[in-house]
Amino acid sequence: MEPIRKAYGYVTRINEDKPQVLVFQHSIPEAGIQIPKGTVKPEENTYNAVIREIEEETGLKNVDVEALLAQDYWESDDGTIHQRFFYKINVSDVPNEWNYQPTGGGDEEGLTFRFFWISSQEDVVLVRGHGDYLNRIFT
Repeated sequence: MEPIRKAYGYVTRINEDKPQVLVFQHSIPEAGIQIPKGTVKPEENTYNAVIREIEEETGLKNVDVEALLAQDYWESDDGTIHQRFFYKINVSDVPNEWNYQPTGGGDEEGLTFRFFWISSQEDVVLVRGHGDYLNRIFT
């Protein structure tokens, strides 16, 4: 079986000369705190997928994709294998926090995400797999 391709976005900004990463909490608390990510569509490249996912999940447009930070293979909780692509994405002039209803449809239909910024890996506990490469942002 082919791995499921997933594009992850570490959306970053500089605040008081220090990097911050955007995270969100679902309106379903047991979903945990996450970073924006999603499935890469067939025939879509991962660069375009991460831009699409950021817009669908956060409402942010005109993001600057700086770099592909990491690529790996990872086993999800249900046993499926994901090929993951983690991107560093820069933004500026964004709020400190906001709520957004994702536009990608599917399982996210009707949900509200509460977005906020973290300044270190220790600020929150992210769901399994989402913080695997935060050390490349918070050096």
